[in-house]
Order: sequence, then C-alpha cells, then structure tokens
Amino acid sequence: MKALGYERTGAAGEVLVQQDIDRPEIGPRDLLVAVKGISVNPVDVKLRANRDPQGFGTLGFDAAGVVVQTGAEVTGYRIGDEVFYAGDVTRAGSNAEFQAVDERIVGRKPVSMDFTEAAGMPLTTITAWEMLFDSFRLTEGGGTGQSLLVIGGAGGVGSILIQLAKKLTALTVIATASRPETQDWVRKMGADHVIDHRQDLVAQMRDLNIAPQYVASLTGTEQHWPAIIELIAPRGHVALIDDPASLNILPAKPKALSVSWEFMFARPMFGADMLAQRDLLNRLSAMLDAGDLQSTVTRRADSLTVQTLAAAHELQESGRVIGKQVLPGLSA
Repeated sequence: MKALGYERTGAAGEVLVQQDIDRPEIGPRDLLVAVKGISVNPVDVKLRANRDPQGFGTLGFDAAGVVVQTGAEVTGYRIGDEVFYAGDVTRAGSNAEFQAVDERIVGRKPVSMDFTEAAGMPLTTITAWEMLFDSFRLTEGGGTGQSLLVIGGAGGVGSILIQLAKKLTALTVIATASRPETQDWVRKMGADHVIDHRQDLVAQMRDLNIAPQYVASLTGTEQHWPAIIELIAPRGHVALIDDPASLNILPAKPKALSVSWEFMFARPMFGADMLAQRDLLNRLSAMLDAGDLQSTVTRRADSLTVQTLAAAHELQESGRVIGKQVLPGLSA
C-alpha cells in the first residue's frame, strides 16, 4: 500500500516522503480501515520534528474510512461499516491507504458528513470531552454559576471545547483569541465572552468580574502561568494539553488549585477504559447528525500528496490555524 511518512526528523518539506509498504497486520480486536479522510494535528508536527521513527514512520492521528477486515474478536463492527477515530500514537498512523486500529476507540462516522470532513472531529473532541468530564469532573448539566476560561479558543480543541461546554454544561465560557477573525470564530462557536491572550489576562478578567473555577490552557501555558494563578478562583482546576519546558506549580498551593494534563492517547496507550472513547465518538456522531454541534473544519485540501501534507504541517506549525484542516485519505 501507499503511505506518507518520514525516516528522519526535520522540516516537513524536507523529510516527508511517499513509500510503498506492507499492509498492517491486524490483532484480534483490530479493524483494518481503508482511510478516506484525515486531518493534521499538533501531535503530527511534534513527532515529525522530534521523534526518531527508527525506520519509516507513518503519522496521522485522525481518520475516517471504511472497514475492510475485522479481527477474530471484533464484535462492534462489520466489513463495510463507515467509521472515524483518532487512533493510537504508539501505532502506525492514518497517512496511508489502510490503517489497523482497535475497535474500542472507533466510532461510527456521522452520516451528515463526508469522510474528509468527519476526519477533522475525533482527536480534538476526545481531548475536549475528557478535559470537561474526566479532568474537571463536571457532570452533564453541571457547572451552574461557574465559569470556564479557554486559553487558545480558536484552535481545534478550543473550537469543540467551547461548543461542548455550552451544549452539555451550564458553564459560562470565556475564550481567548487575538485576531479579529479568531475572535469572530470563537463567538461563532458559542463563547459568552472573548478576551485577547496577547493582552493582560488578569485585567481583562477583572473587567468581566469573573474568577473562573476552570481554566483550559491549550497553548502557551508557561507564558500565561502567572496570570492563570492570579485570575483563577480558589480551589479551581487548571488542565493543560501543551508541553511547557518548565512549570512551577508551587504558586498554586495558596489557592489549593488542582493541576492536570489531558492526553487523549493515554487510554489506548495503556489499555485503560478504551470503550469510553468509542462511546463518546458515537455520541459525537449523533450530536453532529442532529445539528447539536457544528463542524470545526475550516480548510480542506483536494488531495493527499507529499506536497499538500507538507503544506498542512507548515500551516499547523505557524500557529495560525483556525479550527481544523483536513485532507482526503489515500484510499479516497
């Protein structure tokens, strides 16, 4: 099969190549999926730039496609089913004609979306969902009288986190965005208030007279850390997804804050409660089909080639992506 990947770390335009490789072997709980849509996420560019693939590494941690083979112990899916998923960072990715993926982290593709658009939703939604209901331990309908600050609201995770918080909880949502187009976008996603993360966060939150109980720090955590500590309510909770070089959590003690990371690959990596991701993806699919959530896709390529994938990586690295960017799969 054809696959796009890399053999050494470096810039996207220099190291991404196409090769013919063997189809993956599937395990007893695996599906073999003909990949018809993919998206690019920050994890793709981080791994390509920093992780030695020790051979040929296939990236891609969002996909939608059709099941073409099932493992001996698969019970949830049949050949011909249309599915979407975020995959497992420890296994070969979706930038290939076919991908093996554990059925327990796979959901049924929304019928209202084509494969390419559907591929833009799984990873960011799982991240946002787990942040709300696992990290913050909110319950659906909960959060009355409380608020959530989303730092980096216009990115992929922020775009769906705002929507989920407004649809499934009673939280007031404040999102940060620094450009007119990103500010318009987070309002479209449903943010109640918008502030600028390039300006004084503490002063802006004071102007709103809001001390949030929850802070989702999706980007620039190290830079914003002192402001987060100052503006958050006592006994509040900070959840982050980025990789600060250093983070001194001692200043969080006087307010008795909780600090946690969200990493959606933890469940598949360690085999921990994996069916939770299937359940939430199926819930996502139903909500998208019902019109309760809107697509966060803002950019889509016409084909998947070395050149279009490299361009998508470069745009992701620029930090200027609004929502999600998607490409057709190699089996499209």
